[in-house]
Amino acid sequence: MDTAPNYSDSEERTYTIFAFTENKVGLLNRIVIIFTRRHINIESLTASESEVPGVYRYTIIIRARYEQVEKLVKQISKQVDVLRASFYPEDETVFQEMALYKIPMTSLISGHEVEKIVRDSYARILTVDPQYIIIEKTGHLEETKALFEQLKPFGILQFSRSGRVAITKHMKDLSTYLREQAEAHL
Repeated sequence: MDTAPNYSDSEERTYTIFAFTENKVGLLNRIVIIFTRRHINIESLTASESEVPGVYRYTIIIRARYEQVEKLVKQISKQVDVLRASFYPEDETVFQEMALYKIPMTSLISGHEVEKIVRDSYARILTVDPQYIIIEKTGHLEETKALFEQLKPFGILQFSRSGRVAITKHMKDLSTYLREQAEAHL
């Protein structure tokens, strides 16, 4: 973030931290240690390729005070293989999670209620097996939790939810930033 928002230092908020890195063994461990030393819990962490070839994106979700997040990001930025690190409050990102629910096939056969729940929650049935069905739901945490609660009476055999994937709402992209950095070092 370029300017500090007008948040109270004592107020905890949910922040998304983006770290763009080279794909190096042990880097994730070094980043996680930064959080551990400060006793800050990581609520969600995903790692993937970014839009720039050879550059990887860590998306880290935490609840903390602005001052804490600012210090964390500065420490992450100092890591040798980190190209850029930044953070944003929830309202400055677009994000989703994905959840998978495995329920007994008898739940689907016994009536149309499960189908209605799936349809009404904008989920979809991924797999139909003689013994079970697998349902996929993409959305925010509250939505995946709500579907879990609706499916619970039918007997959830397995459940898994991904970490949050997110992108920023602002327009300055990583490739522009990397190009500017390269030009500055010429």
